[in-house]
Amino acid sequence: MAGNSEPLSPRAKLAVTAGKAAAAVSRAAGKGSGSVIGGKVALRFDPDLLARLAHHLDVVLVSATNGKTTTTRLLAEALRAGGPVVSNALGANMPAGITSALAGGSDARYGVIEVDEKYLAGVARDVSPKAIALLNLSRDQLDRAAETRMLAEKWREGLAGSDAIIIANADDPLITWAASSSPTVVWVAGGQSWKDDAWSCPSCGGVLQRPSDDWYCGECGFRRPTPTWALHGDHVIDPHGVAWPIQLQLPGRANKSNAAMSTAVAAAAFGIDPKVALERMYKVQAVAGRYDVVSYRQRELRLLLAKNPAGWLETFSLIDGPPTPVILSVNARGADGTDTSWLWDVDYTRLAGHPILVLGDRKLDLAVRLEVAGLRFRVCADLEEAVGAAPPGRIEAIANYTAFQDLRRKVGN
Repeated sequence: MAGNSEPLSPRAKLAVTAGKAAAAVSRAAGKGSGSVIGGKVALRFDPDLLARLAHHLDVVLVSATNGKTTTTRLLAEALRAGGPVVSNALGANMPAGITSALAGGSDARYGVIEVDEKYLAGVARDVSPKAIALLNLSRDQLDRAAETRMLAEKWREGLAGSDAIIIANADDPLITWAASSSPTVVWVAGGQSWKDDAWSCPSCGGVLQRPSDDWYCGECGFRRPTPTWALHGDHVIDPHGVAWPIQLQLPGRANKSNAAMSTAVAAAAFGIDPKVALERMYKVQAVAGRYDVVSYRQRELRLLLAKNPAGWLETFSLIDGPPTPVILSVNARGADGTDTSWLWDVDYTRLAGHPILVLGDRKLDLAVRLEVAGLRFRVCADLEEAVGAAPPGRIEAIANYTAFQDLRRKVGN
């Protein structure tokens, strides 16, 4: 747990200085924020630096397949009601990026840290978090990440006996399985739109039964726990039955779920009043460029990120009906995962009637998928061609990770 801030050792100070210098060189060379290389250099100087930097902080870790960057941003804003916050707000969520973020937070009280799913247990061991928020698990980057049930098992083993308060989504069976080994769990009914990765019981492998919003295994008895917090329409219901209105500038049901989880974490682990937490979350207009609306060539482009089937499903729900044009851009670089077979799990027929404009390194993979779905589309050489093919007005631009970064650079966002 957090204690009084103590001066860093000479070795740790040298590590921080070296990391900041490496990050500055990376930025000067136009290689991005430098947070990852800076963290790597710092950890080479002092492998225990992450633990040292987190020692004086009350830390909350946020992990999931989808929504962790947004939830981290909302939660950081909520906790600022109680004191200064340090956070990896731009999503560098592996140990090097986390180390870089914490190196800039010597005066902070809270550390709100997004953590890549593969690294959760290790980071938790290093930083001794006060709370851990677990949102969802689904297929993502099939060439890199473990199968979801294996990942849930690793979380379950890694978090067993943790002193942290676990705030977990009771509607996701994989999350429930992962969290159930922990002694202190706050269950939140956060919802689960994408269910294709959670039809079998993570405990015994039997088929899960899903009557209404409930779920249970008829073979071993593993079942949805009773939540004490719940997302209900436009409100989050607290353990006393009080309904707090969720008023966000961020769109969609998924972000209401992120807000409900953040409210539960802020209240249950840090004593922040739900009203105060939710009021502060309203200030968030965009998250690392996501949901931004930018003017480009006499059009208004809304930038939306979707990295995997569950994310695409949620993103489609944000789009108004036809004839709003939709740009789809897909890459398969290292940060995206090089396996694009997930395209076949996305129900693109939800875009029927929209003019569809296809971009990205793997635009032909996407074109084949859309053709099989029976949709009309146009493959474009670049963003200029795609925007020029759409009439003046609003365009929805949906992209996976590196394609999203490409779009942001192109439109100057």
